[in-house]
Amino acid sequence: MPASPPSTPPVTPLRRFDGKVVIVTGAGSGIGQGIAERFSQEGASVVLAGRTRDKLDAVAAGLPAERALVQVCDVSRFDQVQALVDAAVQRFGGLDVMVNNAGIAPSGGVSDVSLDDWQQTLAINLSGVFFGSRAAVPRLLERSGCIVNVASVSGLAADWAMAAYNAAKGGVVNLTRQMALDLGGQGVRVNAVCPSLTRSNMTEDMLQDGELMARFMDRMPLGRVAEPADIAGVVAFLASDDARFVNGVNLPVDGGVMASNGQPKM
Repeated sequence: MPASPPSTPPVTPLRRFDGKVVIVTGAGSGIGQGIAERFSQEGASVVLAGRTRDKLDAVAAGLPAERALVQVCDVSRFDQVQALVDAAVQRFGGLDVMVNNAGIAPSGGVSDVSLDDWQQTLAINLSGVFFGSRAAVPRLLERSGCIVNVASVSGLAADWAMAAYNAAKGGVVNLTRQMALDLGGQGVRVNAVCPSLTRSNMTEDMLQDGELMARFMDRMPLGRVAEPADIAGVVAFLASDDARFVNGVNLPVDGGVMASNGQPKM
């Protein structure tokens, strides 16, 4: 399994977000870190939100200090999410993009997932998107901003033994569509990316399991897992004026996984 990043040259970011303000939840590692770094490279002021300050500080240390703000936030608490949006506006004067990325992924089916895991997964992965959007919308309306949610291919089709995660990400997929209907006419676009397996702290154990990765690669037409930068580039596109007529889309960023009907390779 090709465990290392591709050898192709990195994409040179554009400068589509000069003067823009972006909040990224779950920004301390993985996909969230990649998204925060991409927006910063493109000129945005970025508010990095998450539950662990040390991780957020480490990411912020690599960004221009005058365009970075760290805010400890539990997205399952609306009061903390509202404080996050208020802090962004106080520091940078407004809000243009809300990226709802924070999430967890406990395993277990309906019969064996713990009740605590079920409740926490719905609280973070689904209610966190609702809370982030609810707090951000009044500010986004002021600047014709947008929302980009990080859903998953697991919200488009199901996994074995992932009841809580599948339910939450399925909710994010349809909440994205619903918000796009309500808010599009008011000038606020809402879209989501749906990644497949992506290199992160959350997936580290999976990536070390050679047998499991062989099965993943059997379903992966591009032959590798995603890197956070792969997801971040698509998030930046959806938030940019290049996507000004894209609204209500749940876009797979999956290397072709969803192109299959599920039958085995011949």
